[in-house]
Amino acid sequence: MTASTSDYMWFEERFPDLAASYCLTLVHEVSPAELLHRLGGRAEPARAGVAELVEAAYDFHAPSSGLRTLFGMTSIGPWTLMVEPNGWHGVDEERALPASAGTRWISHYDNGNANNDGSFLWAENTDRRLQFDLRDAGYRCGSQPDALLDVIRRLGFEFPGEPVPTDGFDADSDADVAVPASFALAEHLTQVRLTPSHLAEATFVCGSVKIG
Repeated sequence: MTASTSDYMWFEERFPDLAASYCLTLVHEVSPAELLHRLGGRAEPARAGVAELVEAAYDFHAPSSGLRTLFGMTSIGPWTLMVEPNGWHGVDEERALPASAGTRWISHYDNGNANNDGSFLWAENTDRRLQFDLRDAGYRCGSQPDALLDVIRRLGFEFPGEPVPTDGFDADSDADVAVPASFALAEHLTQVRLTPSHLAEATFVCGSVKIG
């Protein structure tokens, strides 16, 4: 099945609190416990559903938390999905690249509260294959910056100065499709089609890491 941007238009409508600032990461054949270890994290109580995870995560940004960020992990087949509300470690190369040793690491981050700051990262075994700004796919870095160029164009990522294709969905020329396109690109690389139930109904194994 071909990944499509239109398949993920539900995310920002169904989960606006998470979509306001999030990072989602899929890691192949690495368990939640192993992922927590790789990130140098501390185990935290589990949370049921992403709404509870989001609420708890924002409390971790208070000074009383010691400036830590909370994230949740759940298994989807051979993949671990890591959800970071108001976090970014999945696309931070200082943490993500070492943690990607021996595995495939696919992550996307967006913070609509910070001038639409966003990033997509594909890493393999500590090698950054591809990374680009969600709203400027014209500038890409990594060891394989053009490997997914045709897919990136089809999904509707913005190339400043070029018309934006719609990938079969009904959107006007000013529509920002960077977030649903990121979900679709992640699916293309993992064959994991995320659904609302993956976020709403999962029990998340949780951990936290220090900021900075």
